[in-house]
This record gives sequence, C-alpha cells and structure tokens, in this order.
Amino acid sequence: MKNQPDFLQLDTTAAEPLYRQIYTRFRNAIAEGLLLPEARIPSARALALELGLARGTVEAAYSLLAAEGYVETRGQAGTVVTPALARHATTTAATAPARAPRTRTTPAASALPTPLNRPFQMGLPALDAFPRKVWARLAARAIRATQADDMAYPPFAGQAPLRAAIATYLQLSRGIDCTPSQVFITSGYRNTLELVTRALLQPGDGVWVEDPGFPPTSELLKQAGMKLAPVAVDADGLVVSHGVATAPRAKAAVVTPAHQSPLCVALSLPRRLALLDWARQADAWIVEDDYDGEYRYASRPLPALQSLDRDGRVLYAGTFSKVLFPAVRLAYLVVPPAQVARFEQISQTFAAAGPALMQTIVSDFMNEGHFARHIQRMRRLYAERRRIAAEGLGAVLGNHLRIDPQPGGMHLVLRMKGRHTDRALAERMRQDGMAALALSERCVLPHAASALLLAFTNIDTPQRARELGRRILRLM
Repeated sequence: MKNQPDFLQLDTTAAEPLYRQIYTRFRNAIAEGLLLPEARIPSARALALELGLARGTVEAAYSLLAAEGYVETRGQAGTVVTPALARHATTTAATAPARAPRTRTTPAASALPTPLNRPFQMGLPALDAFPRKVWARLAARAIRATQADDMAYPPFAGQAPLRAAIATYLQLSRGIDCTPSQVFITSGYRNTLELVTRALLQPGDGVWVEDPGFPPTSELLKQAGMKLAPVAVDADGLVVSHGVATAPRAKAAVVTPAHQSPLCVALSLPRRLALLDWARQADAWIVEDDYDGEYRYASRPLPALQSLDRDGRVLYAGTFSKVLFPAVRLAYLVVPPAQVARFEQISQTFAAAGPALMQTIVSDFMNEGHFARHIQRMRRLYAERRRIAAEGLGAVLGNHLRIDPQPGGMHLVLRMKGRHTDRALAERMRQDGMAALALSERCVLPHAASALLLAFTNIDTPQRARELGRRILRLM
C-alpha cells in the first residue's frame, strides 16, 4: 500500500476480525497521539481501496469508533478525530512499547475526553459557534489601547462602561428598569451569592432553596452559615405554598424562575406573584438566578421576575458563562435602589469584579452589537440542537427513557422507565467517558424521580445523537 500508515498494518492470519483490527489500530493511534484531535481520517471507501478490503469492513470499524466517541462525521467535510479528546500519552510512536490488541469496547483512559469537555457536559455552551475572530479583534484592540491608568486596580463594583452596557441590555431584553449604579460586576455566580449573603443575611437565617435544585447554591449557603429550607418544585415551578408552610420566616429565597435548574420549567405567573407577596410580608429577599433565561424556544424569553417587583425585594443575578463562555469569569448582580449604598460598602471589602481587560472586551462586545446578535444566533442554534438531540436519543432510547418537553434551557431531562435507576446509569456513563447527572442526586425531599440530565448544546448532528444513544443503550 502506497500511503498506509505504520499503525494500520493488519494481520490477515490473526483470529481477530479485520474490522476489529482497524478499530483497535485507530483507537490506539488516537490514545497515543499519533492522530491528534480534529485530524481527518481517510474515507471508508478510500481506506477500503487502500487496504484491499470490502468497504463494509472499514465502515464497521468506523461505526464502532464513532459510537465510542473517538471520531465524528462532518458530512461533506469527512470524518475527523473528535476534537474533545485529550492527548495524555507521553511516549511517541517510535518509543511506545508494543501492546496486544485490546478487547474492551470502552475508551481507554488516556483517550477519554477531559472532564469539562465530555459529551453531555452541563453548563458548557456551544463553543464551536462562538465568534472567536470578533472576540480576538476586540481583545487585540483593547490591549493596544491599554494606558498606565488601565493597569491599576479596577473599580470595586466593576467598570462603568460595562455596568452601563448591562443596564441598557437588561432594560431592552429582560424588562428590568435599572441604572448602572445598581449593577455590580462579580467574578461568577458564587461570588455573586457570597456578596448577597454578606450584605443582607446573617448566619442562622433561613433560606428557601429549590428542590431539586443547583447543588453549588446549597453548598455556598451552608458554608455561609445559612439554614436551608428545601421547597418542592412541580410543573409550575417553585411551590410557594410549600415554602410558606415549612419555613414562613425564612429571610431569603434563591430561585431560577425562567428555566428552573434542573427541571427547566418556568415559574408560572400566579407563583411569581405569590412569591413576591411572601417576600413583602416576610420582609425577605429573593435572589433571581437567571443563568440562561435568554434561551427559550417556545416563545420570546419571559420577562424577569425582577420586572414585577414593586417593593424592592428582588436581586437579579446574571452571568456571562452560559451566553459567552465559562472562562470569561464575569457575572453581575442588579440590586434594588435602596440597597445600592449597602452593596457599595460590602463590595469595597469583599467583591472581586474580575480583570479590567476582560471587562473592557465584554463591554465593547455588547456596545458594538455583537452580544445581541450572538444571543439571537445561539437561540436558533440551540433550538435546532435540542431537536436533533431529542429525536436522535429518543429514536434509540425511547423504550427506556422519556424526554420531558420543555420551553427552553440548555439540557434535556430524560425520565427513566421501568426499574432503571438514574444514579447507577449516570455513574456507568461517566466511567464510559460521558458526562451525566442524576436528578435524584439533586433532591433532598422524598419525591425524587429517576432521570438523567444531559446537555445538548454540543450535539450538532443526528448521527452524533444516535451514536451517543447507542453508547447509553449498551450501559443500561
């Protein structure tokens, strides 16, 4: 063979089938770094011709590689090594010891995707669709324009241009009537919640948390000395009557009204009004965590809960991690006008607004219209990728799992049927190189149901969805 790589030398006398030998050779080449992420591999037809084999033999090997996540198809662009695969091998092909063909069908540990880039990874936006060229141009411009004063400590509450850009955007997109002085820049949601607890709460105060909910919220509140009060969630969102019955004197509630985390249901209008009424009567605070409220596919995004607040009880928490990318490490908090002075005082000691350069880039990204356009593009993209993921997984797993209908969000909720348990399956998926969360692990109250929480943001083809579905099916 003219161009056959060394790693593809096949043994026609071996008992191992030829398709399996091809699969094993490619898998080991990827694990050892001979084939790098995004490297294109020959088409099945071309490789079959090169090896003098039937095309179906090569296609069987490629199908197994794709099902296990080593390669992915890109239509007319061909088949490439999966970009998310991390190279951990420290030896080269010339020095690596010979090894016997493996018989396991799960990915080798050295070829597993990194924990933050596994299939179905929650909280990870579609990074392939981010306008990196625009971002790089803005970043380069900001760096060139850096003056000596820009290298000093940034304002404790955040840079004025970014605070103004956020206030303007929230007025137009989320119905929030606020001034830049009410906007406080933080280094992420955890920093936001820490700022709230230090400014408004005392150790021992009761705080409503959604059940099921977002575990980092509960962990941070417990570390701050708060007394957690789990409140049930149903198809209409937080069951306010349950919170009133079990913890009427709580001093705060942390809620996700737009897309409840993790069930993705929206808090109904009657429940929103009931929650605001409770906060007014109990002299309590509401932290509205609007982590991905922009991504609603059934209709336009719902107005923020804060837009209904007439008593200054709601603090609105937003983040750039889901709409831009997690490494940006910037979030923001909108506080009621009467609390601005208090938060300015606390921010001087405890806030971490993030690097000034990153704030400059984000504010330029917003002020020049790139942010709004990006949100619109991602809303269309996620609607399509959600459809692809739901249809592909449903076609393979429909007898075992039921996918919840939902108006928005960035992940799917797959309800378990029969005797399957979500924790056991989620653990097997993690061992197999996929990311998976079990719904029951996010529940405290005894109503927990078995379901998988799987992000769809980086599933871009029906073939990929079905391949992943087949991987899950083999683990059930």
